[in-house]
Amino acid sequence: MSMQKIRVIVSGCNGRMGQAITRMCEQSTDIEIVAGIDLITEKRNGYPVFADPMECQTAADVLIDFSGAALLDQLLSYCLQRKLPAVICSTGHSPEQIQALERASKQLPMFRSGNMSLGINLLTVLLKKAAAVLGDSFDVEIVEKHHHGKVDAPSGTAIMLADSVRDGLNYVPEYVYERESVRQPRGKQEIGISAVRGGTIVGEHEVLFCGQDEVITFKHTAYSREIFANGAITAARFLSRVEKPGMYNMNDVLSDILA
Repeated sequence: MSMQKIRVIVSGCNGRMGQAITRMCEQSTDIEIVAGIDLITEKRNGYPVFADPMECQTAADVLIDFSGAALLDQLLSYCLQRKLPAVICSTGHSPEQIQALERASKQLPMFRSGNMSLGINLLTVLLKKAAAVLGDSFDVEIVEKHHHGKVDAPSGTAIMLADSVRDGLNYVPEYVYERESVRQPRGKQEIGISAVRGGTIVGEHEVLFCGQDEVITFKHTAYSREIFANGAITAARFLSRVEKPGMYNMNDVLSDILA
């Protein structure tokens, strides 16, 4: 007896990440894309594409969102109406949108992560431990680099890494995103976050713990978008089996894999 495939709707299907997910699903035996949502409605693959989520009534088990923050409100309304769990991979959401996500997670299984890479999520664990040991006597700076087409800055991953450092500190740090407008020494309880945009850089994140006469650097480099696509598909597999509403993240996925 053949196993029924997990049916996925991809929001942002005609973008770089949407196409990376499409390629990986085409090679998978347990998951398939049944529809796409994109402002560009060109049918580039074997599934239909809709500009308006509400026009898509295709039966599905989970939605993967790589579209962008602007579409989130529509997607949440759509998922709530369809009772469709969602893997939210887009970044740059406003505080109000984060609150809307939390509200939706009271009714549906929702997944959200600032980065879909297994390596990045391992790094968040290491940074929390490093901050607990070094935080009182080391300054923390984060530099992130992405391609020239990325819209939001700093990246959601950079904020995710800063939050991991914060969780290991015994004080609440101030995130500082630019210093050219303020001529003063660096504050003791700052985490500096800088963004670089250029070329075709997929993603690079560097976290520096800068102390007296020494610097400890944690660095992650993504060489292709496939690592993020693989993470999103792994999260979709996980979420398709979850029945209890809630906000899930990559730690839940990793725990499920290792169980």
